[in-house]
Amino acid sequence: MRKGGILNRHLAGAIAELGHGHGVLVCDAGMPIPEGPRVVDLAFRAGVPSFAEILEGLLAELVVEGATAACEVREANPAAAGLLDGHFPGLALVPHEELKRLSAGVRLVVRTGEARPYANVLLRCGVFF
Repeated sequence: MRKGGILNRHLAGAIAELGHGHGVLVCDAGMPIPEGPRVVDLAFRAGVPSFAEILEGLLAELVVEGATAACEVREANPAAAGLLDGHFPGLALVPHEELKRLSAGVRLVVRTGEARPYANVLLRCGVFF
């Protein structure tokens, strides 16, 4: 058993398989899950685990070269907007319907238990060198 980092074996394995340019959708419990990508569903109950907890954990493990979120997050979920702005100064914003369309091309979906709207972000993996 790992001493630290991500202990969920499904998530740890999926992260290990990611490469440059692959997409990861970190989403709330209400986001439609596209067919095709690997899905690691971490939702336990409403709010657990939170979007913030999962995002923080993933960012400790991944190199991210870009991020995209729904523009509606600014008005509908200021806490998530602040979190995203703090991590991604160059955050791209698109309409929520466009984010759902873009999510069809991701390699991994990580579903959180977040129950607030628009707590979703599409991450584009980078390289560590």
